[in-house]
Amino acid sequence: MQFEEFESFTSDTPPAARAPGADAASPLVRLQYLIDNTPAIIYCTVPSGDFKMTFVSNNAYNVLGYRPEDMVADPNFWFDHIHPDDAPAIFSSLALVFVEGQRAYEYRFRAADGGYLWMHDTLRLIRDEQGAPLEVIGALTDITIRKTMEEALYSKGQEQQLLIGRLQEAQNQLLQSEKMASIGQLAAGIAHEINNPVGFVNSNMSTLQKYVATLFGVVREYDAAIAAHSPPPALASAIAQIGKRADLAFLQDDATDLVRESMDGLKRVKDIVQALKDFSHVGETEWQVADLHHGLDSTLNIVSNEIKYKATVDKQYGQLPPVTCLASQLNQVFMNLLVNAGHAIKDKGVITIRTGAEEGWVWVAVSDTGCGIAQEHLNRIFEPFFTTKPVGSGTGLGLSLSYGIVNKHGGRIDVASTPGEGTTFTVRLPVVPPAAVSPGSEPGTAGAAA
Repeated sequence: MQFEEFESFTSDTPPAARAPGADAASPLVRLQYLIDNTPAIIYCTVPSGDFKMTFVSNNAYNVLGYRPEDMVADPNFWFDHIHPDDAPAIFSSLALVFVEGQRAYEYRFRAADGGYLWMHDTLRLIRDEQGAPLEVIGALTDITIRKTMEEALYSKGQEQQLLIGRLQEAQNQLLQSEKMASIGQLAAGIAHEINNPVGFVNSNMSTLQKYVATLFGVVREYDAAIAAHSPPPALASAIAQIGKRADLAFLQDDATDLVRESMDGLKRVKDIVQALKDFSHVGETEWQVADLHHGLDSTLNIVSNEIKYKATVDKQYGQLPPVTCLASQLNQVFMNLLVNAGHAIKDKGVITIRTGAEEGWVWVAVSDTGCGIAQEHLNRIFEPFFTTKPVGSGTGLGLSLSYGIVNKHGGRIDVASTPGEGTTFTVRLPVVPPAAVSPGSEPGTAGAAA
């Protein structure tokens, strides 16, 4: 739309082609030329109601594809072409232009081809000499390219944040793996050092058990010999007093019990040492066929002190085939689940371990009668660093790393929980995981209880 004094000129008309007599140096001609060729669409609206447009510069056709006279003719043109998602924010604050004198918006505006362009719109209120609103002048600039770049940068930033998160998770898994490798080496060293004294103490106790049996056998034979030869009453009385003071009957029973209990204790130490060795599997770098029940039992030995004061363990083992796996890493998963089950029980409860197999898969379910998990937390429990435990009581890595280990085995972890009643974690594993048959497959990372 042009100024009325220069209706015969358009933005595409060079000065040399204009009608004879037109003053190319006229300020109004120059102004018309500048307005029609500025990057911004200049427009005016009434300062009330629907902000009906009263003037639109000719470059609106180049930017939006609309003819200025059509935009001016439609009293609702501006409102009707703003994107529906952007319109409410503009309409709700448009009155502020009468208070502040100027407002700026960024919104999507529907072009003639039906697509939306991002526009930067600056509106300024013009008042007359008495201060009454006269009109609103606006400048619309196409910022679609800028917005596209911003969205691309934002998307790239999100991808980078995701990558950073994955790198942090991988770093923490590596740290946990190194820590567990160190613990495994320490456990193997301790097991070796303990095995030596336990070995000779066990040997000595076996010999002592024989000696005690022999000694009490001699005492019994003495008693039989004395009774058979009828010693003088004084001698018999003296011998009886010696036996009474020593309480030979009690000593015989108690010494036998003490030796037996000591042998049981040594066996317990040997079992713990063997469990440490089985649990750590130091140097394990290849997939191997393992008995999951053996892994569960060795892990129970390791964590028994963590849970024995809070829960009884009910083992309901089914028939399991040997499973191709990284045994030490699955032991880490079992440890995480058992320790978490113990932590979930406040006073005294039950931890139930059930196992079974079906159609090439095995499953291990660990249930507790603890406090349960709130529904809003169920979809987050496998996130790194997420924990419902008090600050300082957990790292939030146990379940995340367990999830990674099970996933590496081609399996999955399912969880079902009822607040106030308890939780069940079920680990499902293929008997022969896909990774086990891949050439050069590497073991994953190991975790620690959260």
